[in-house]
Amino acid sequence: MDKSGTQYVRMTQTPVGRLIVSLAVPTLISMLVTAVYNIGDTYFVSKLGTSASGAVGIVFSLMAIIQAVGFTIGMGSGTRISRLLGAQRADEANTVAASGFLAAVTFGMFLTVFGLLFIDDLMRLLGATETILPYARDYAGYILYAAPVMSVSFLLNNILRAEGKARFAMVGLTTGGLLNLLLDPLFIFGLDMGIAGAAVATAISQCVGFCILLSWFLRGKTIVLLDTAAISRSLGTYLKIFKNGFPSFCRQALASAATIALNVSAAVYGDAAVAAMSIVGRLFMFVFVINLGIGQGYMPVAGYNYGAGRFDRVKAAFMFTLKVTSVMMTISGIAAFMAAPVLIRLFIETDADVVNIGVVALRAMCLAMPLIPLGVVCNMTFQSIGRSWTATVLSLARQGIFFLPLILTLPGFIGLTGVQITQPLADALTFLSCLPLAFGFFRSLEKE
Repeated sequence: MDKSGTQYVRMTQTPVGRLIVSLAVPTLISMLVTAVYNIGDTYFVSKLGTSASGAVGIVFSLMAIIQAVGFTIGMGSGTRISRLLGAQRADEANTVAASGFLAAVTFGMFLTVFGLLFIDDLMRLLGATETILPYARDYAGYILYAAPVMSVSFLLNNILRAEGKARFAMVGLTTGGLLNLLLDPLFIFGLDMGIAGAAVATAISQCVGFCILLSWFLRGKTIVLLDTAAISRSLGTYLKIFKNGFPSFCRQALASAATIALNVSAAVYGDAAVAAMSIVGRLFMFVFVINLGIGQGYMPVAGYNYGAGRFDRVKAAFMFTLKVTSVMMTISGIAAFMAAPVLIRLFIETDADVVNIGVVALRAMCLAMPLIPLGVVCNMTFQSIGRSWTATVLSLARQGIFFLPLILTLPGFIGLTGVQITQPLADALTFLSCLPLAFGFFRSLEKE
């Protein structure tokens, strides 16, 4: 039996719990390492002052835009590839992969050129104050140069996970993340590059991770092939990729828009508020990747088995993923709530305003953590099985339909508290909106 056949048997016959865990653990490790180096960036840069800490939050919005491009093409290609492999149509999967590679490079280069041409205006648009702007400009310049590499890395990572090779993806991402942690203090302090050193460290680590991810394809270790001859000349191929990835685009683009709106709203209360919300955002992402990592292990299982017509396994995988993520997020939320003052002070001890603002915001986030998994699992399910428009609506919900109106109105009524509690309120409303969709999904599976 060839590699494709062996993987098909594994994805459609291995008990779903064991299969999801086997795919989730490598993904979870790589995402935790990514979260650690994000926190590392925040930690080392915070030693340069409050304005520098605020710049991390500003550039985080820029990286979210790059991620929006990468995830749109990556998830759009990956979810389609998993269904094609489940239906045993490997040649079509190769076409999707090669075409996605071309699209990722093209859009990444566009972001580089556009961003560098209008970098000051872009940083102000993302919420930079005049005191934060010099730091944000230095940080963002190098990140923009790495945009094409980052975009393609997201694609390769998603293709590897789509075909069930999560361990290969883990090696590339964790190597880049660990390298970033080592290079941060060297460039920032050792070479006295300041905040630009953090950006250079990130750019170098992204390039190294990209080379490792690409090497698996070039060495023939994958089922899907990256062959220039397979690049599609049909517009329909690219439209299908973007349609499948549109929920990811909405999710990532709205995450960026939400971060921008949060920075702008927080800036009214000074650099301390911007820095505090930036720190809380990085801490939350460290916990949130637990949810995402398990969900990323679940997506290829759902896609493969839906393509193979094994709807019983799709349902079982959904329930397993929801139970595990709900328990883990609840435990993490309780722990972070109790340790909130200590966690904030790890980053910035000398500014009492940052600590006080951050503790309230982090504890509010912790209260909503048990509610988050349902929205994430529902979103990933509908995207995996090709129900793109339902997944798109869910992607719009958390950061768009609920978060943006709240962040634009609440601070006007309750001041800084409105900034601190907007995200948990949006998460609670997203949870309520997902309940009928989850029940409807189970009914539709029974009919199919």
